[in-house]
Amino acid sequence: MPVEARIARGVGALPADQWDALTGDNPFLSHAFLTALEDSGSVGPGTGWDAVPITIAGSDGRIAAALPAYLKAHSQGEYVFDHAWVDAWHRAGGSYYPKLQIAVPFTPATGPRLLLADDALAKPLLRAAEQVCEDNGLSSAHATFIAPEQVPLFESTGWMLRSDIQFHWENRGYASFDDFLAALSSRKRKDIRKERAAAQEGVEIRHLTGAAIRPDHWDAFWTFYQDTGARKWGRPYLTREAFTLLGERMADRILLVMAFIGETPVAGALNFIGPDALYGRYWGAVLDKPFLHFELCYYQAIDAAIALGLKRVEAGAQGGHKLARGYEPVETWSAHYIVHPGFREAVADFLDRERRGVAQDRLYLAERAPFKKV
Repeated sequence: MPVEARIARGVGALPADQWDALTGDNPFLSHAFLTALEDSGSVGPGTGWDAVPITIAGSDGRIAAALPAYLKAHSQGEYVFDHAWVDAWHRAGGSYYPKLQIAVPFTPATGPRLLLADDALAKPLLRAAEQVCEDNGLSSAHATFIAPEQVPLFESTGWMLRSDIQFHWENRGYASFDDFLAALSSRKRKDIRKERAAAQEGVEIRHLTGAAIRPDHWDAFWTFYQDTGARKWGRPYLTREAFTLLGERMADRILLVMAFIGETPVAGALNFIGPDALYGRYWGAVLDKPFLHFELCYYQAIDAAIALGLKRVEAGAQGGHKLARGYEPVETWSAHYIVHPGFREAVADFLDRERRGVAQDRLYLAERAPFKKV
């Protein structure tokens, strides 16, 4: 039977209950999160991220499959870097932008990219994305930070796979942070204890979630976020309104870890709570204190994950310094469709060589994890 796919004018144009029924309870794919980005102006006109979710309806008229897709005019905020591809295609006389990005904006966290009531709809959904590219003069489509279980669905449809490395903390049934430390080598245990003591000296660290997060907390965190964003990206991706909307729409899925001197917040780390993982996203500070970044972003996240019974902590993109703090190298995946056959062949050759190098790097890093040798 023929399948009809449609493009909506943003996730906000789609019914929240139907969209959320397909997301696997992933906080970043939730209707609340994605519409907060849209409604706050963090994505949309002037940002280079135009929401164009692609959907397929079932026989009952409800959404049976969907792609969180964006028309991109640049490659910022993706964390899977294709700048070399851009340069190569432009040198050949082509126009790389616009392209189609299947992702959660500004969010290098793994999750489903094919939102499916039935896996049989994966192929027609991806064919729809290909057709959008071909019919509208787009160079390519890119799905980033794909949940590992969905990688075969992209591969079976002929999309090219790309791998990279992140550092995640795995909960091996720890009852406490000290229980986790007991699994490390003696030297690493001592190093982490020293770091935590130095970071905590003179500050009080609080975990805030739900109604405990007040507007003044968001005001403080916005200051932290602006400082970090300006140094890393030139300008912050999220608007101030985005944090207000996230607090209004999904505060129970947010963990804000803040450091205070007296009643004055001086640093903070923003986390999102998933069904089996804690996702660290943004951090910032207004003082330079040794190891405070590690404490708020990594060690407090471990404390929280243990308390919540979560399986892992995903602490964001890159960061080899996480290895010494108990975060282990894991492979992450993206999938790519290139319209032009010749360019597609060149990219496929590059990816084949790159994957082999990434696999070797991951093995090298895994051997240097701080855990006791068995």
